[in-house]
Amino acid sequence: MRLTIQPFTVHKRFPLTISRGTTASNTNLWVKIESDGIEGWGEASPFSVVKGNKINREQLQQELTQIIPSLSKFHPLERQEIEIVLLDNNLNSSLRAAIDTALYDWLGKKVNLPLWKLWGLNGDRLFSTSVTIGISSPENAVKRVKNWLDFMEVNLLKIKLGSPEGIEADKAMILAIRKETPHLPLTVDANGGWTLKEAIHMSDWLKKQNVKYIEQPLNVGDEGNLPSLYERSPLPIFVDESCFNSHDIIKLSPYIHGINIKLMKAGGLTEVMRMISIAKVCKLQVMYGCYSDSGLANTAMTHLAAYADYLDLDSHLNLIDDPFQGVILKEGKLMLSHLPGLGVKYN
Repeated sequence: MRLTIQPFTVHKRFPLTISRGTTASNTNLWVKIESDGIEGWGEASPFSVVKGNKINREQLQQELTQIIPSLSKFHPLERQEIEIVLLDNNLNSSLRAAIDTALYDWLGKKVNLPLWKLWGLNGDRLFSTSVTIGISSPENAVKRVKNWLDFMEVNLLKIKLGSPEGIEADKAMILAIRKETPHLPLTVDANGGWTLKEAIHMSDWLKKQNVKYIEQPLNVGDEGNLPSLYERSPLPIFVDESCFNSHDIIKLSPYIHGINIKLMKAGGLTEVMRMISIAKVCKLQVMYGCYSDSGLANTAMTHLAAYADYLDLDSHLNLIDDPFQGVILKEGKLMLSHLPGLGVKYN
């Protein structure tokens, strides 16, 4: 098989601020695998879970270029052998995600079936996704809510908290949003921005604000405090940055209620499916999230939407120059096509 790499830059309509900083654009990699006259596509998005530790596009491209000769001898159907090579070479998880996704896209095109149908899933229905409000002043948060409401029918708001200005700033944001949209349920993502004491206090306070759950309240490395928070929080606790792949689920499962699975963290759709299976066995809820991903990566995850309790696949909806057309928005929900593979086209 032949692998090629093409960088592309996407720009956000509205920059997104979380506890670790602000992002206005991202340069991702479009990975293409060609064999038997069929081309499969995948996407690698640089990301970080610790402030200041983001790998850039140049590093990812160099890492992938070095391993291409080791992969070219394989056929796209030899997915198990390919995965072993990727893991043995400690390839970045976003690059593994791009290759694995491209292999599945190739397979779907080979057998002329969309992935959701190939996997025997219900992909004919509409899937609700939350939309995200980044950290900002109460006034700007309300403006962003209105922007989303003007853009689409919103069923669930995800609010980024963990403000550098402290929990009083977080509360002011929530109150402003709640006043503007008293009817909409909220979820909260602190991106590790709280201490244990703050997380306990905020969980009590947020319970009164029609918040459904709290995501990643504690920082990476502070997982030892999850048991204390689990015992005292009246809200379900989800983890994101603390849970990369299936290996992380078992040790965390006694002290959480759910996990956020992201394609770039997991390292591919194969690992995403492993994570789903283990989470269900552990009786955890499952949500899917994204980074600065285009419609290519978010469409890939939507093919597995039938397994999810919550979707947070809105990054492509906030792009002004998404080069890909895949999953589409209908009635404020995501809808897959019947096209083979991912069903993604290049705009």
